[in-house]
Amino acid sequence: MAKYLVRRILHGLVSVIIVVAIVMILIYSCLDRQLIFAQDPVYTQMGNNQKVVYQYRKWEDYGYIDYVPYAEWLQEQAASGRIASDQVSALSSIGRKAESDPEDVAGFVKQFTEQYEAKGYKVIRLDAKMSKKKVAPGGQQQLFATKDKPLLGRLWNYLTGLINVDNIHYVKEDIGQRGLTFTLHDPLYGGKKFAPAIIGNGTLHKYLLYTDSHFPFIHQNLVTINLGKSYTVNSGVDVFQSMTQPQGSYVPREITYPTGLTEKSADDLHSATYSAGSRQASLVNTDRFTDDYTSVVTVKSGLSQIGYSFVIGIIAVVIAYLLGVPLGIVMARRKDKLIDKIGTIYIIFIIAVPSLAYIFLFKAIGYSMGLPTTFNMDSTDWRMYALPIVSLALPSVANLMKWLRRYMIDQMNSDYVKFARSGGLSEREIFSRHILKNAIIPLVHGIPGTVLGAMIGAIITERVYVVPGAGNLLTKAINMYDNGVIVGVTMFYAILSVVSIILGDVLMSMVDPRISFTSKAR
Repeated sequence: MAKYLVRRILHGLVSVIIVVAIVMILIYSCLDRQLIFAQDPVYTQMGNNQKVVYQYRKWEDYGYIDYVPYAEWLQEQAASGRIASDQVSALSSIGRKAESDPEDVAGFVKQFTEQYEAKGYKVIRLDAKMSKKKVAPGGQQQLFATKDKPLLGRLWNYLTGLINVDNIHYVKEDIGQRGLTFTLHDPLYGGKKFAPAIIGNGTLHKYLLYTDSHFPFIHQNLVTINLGKSYTVNSGVDVFQSMTQPQGSYVPREITYPTGLTEKSADDLHSATYSAGSRQASLVNTDRFTDDYTSVVTVKSGLSQIGYSFVIGIIAVVIAYLLGVPLGIVMARRKDKLIDKIGTIYIIFIIAVPSLAYIFLFKAIGYSMGLPTTFNMDSTDWRMYALPIVSLALPSVANLMKWLRRYMIDQMNSDYVKFARSGGLSEREIFSRHILKNAIIPLVHGIPGTVLGAMIGAIITERVYVVPGAGNLLTKAINMYDNGVIVGVTMFYAILSVVSIILGDVLMSMVDPRISFTSKAR
């Protein structure tokens, strides 16, 4: 079993990498990169050279290219000591055309060009756009180098950046004594409450480990998952954070900031991350914080996107198995009887009618019964979960009924059942010991996938009932050309698929001892 699991995991990881690579090829090679500006209001308001530069900067943000402006290259030269820092401003002033460059500037422009062309970059110079002997709006001269990112390099950077381990060397500025402090009494609770915590200085997160009264009670920021940054769907936020951060209205409460200031706020001080110069840049931060660990997330009343999808999905799964398995058994044991015919009609209805149609049908029936037909995160009315759960559960019930009935009927016609009857076993014993046990094995394999799949959400159901879940995230990202979210969600789905298959194999071997994952030489 151990060898099988290791081999299966390795194969699964290779499959995930291949899937992500294919998606990257489709996004970065097959789709027109100009599409990312389709819904960009800033882009449409720009003109001339400014518009071109904006394009290249955005393409760099979205992961298409490496983009190096001449001015930034000069800053790097100053940082390395090759030129004096007070020369940067003068050397950045290139002429409106190449032939009008000052002599000293022309020399550095030549160095810049030769250096990046030797690396395979394309150096682009945009001459100034003139209007009536003046530089037109957005027409300032520009000089930069650009190169498309190779697929393997992009894939490698993405995979190596998936898991980030925080450390005391994250902060580049002088932050004083770097290190980790372990305390049994978290200072955010006044140092009186027993609340173990590990606090860092020089790390990205102030709190690397802490405890509170919320499940799972022990929380950590030491290891974080980075699926990729969103650019339009949830600008600047990692995909994993987008799916796991709470939603809804703010939950203010009485909190005490590190300076001793006490006020009502929704800030979660345990989420504080480092932001260089942020304390001095804001009077509010100066009053609240004693260092630059000022960037915090807020406490909200609702669940995360995955949370809503999982709650609705897992309840639907439980209902589906509680109804679908007994009904499938009854249909098989009462083959061609009234109950079997009614069940068959229901199965045909679910298969024949498009999912969107019966979801709206359930929505109309629910509305006539007074049930909420749209989701409200700020509402405490549990009935708003009813229609999405029913819409997800009923098709699954039909699917379980169909396959369990088929598997049981196949088993009932098997030779070993005839031998069991001839051996004197009762129909009840044959059914419980043999038929049901063998028929249930294929369904058992799909249980982990069904449970984990609840975290993905249901696209159509969540859109119809306005559920703020994870099901709509991928379609929204595709519509908004958010490459980071598309790749990140694909990675998430692929990993869940691999895990569910492996767990399904393990569960199936536990149910049926005849299944073995070891191979013996003959």
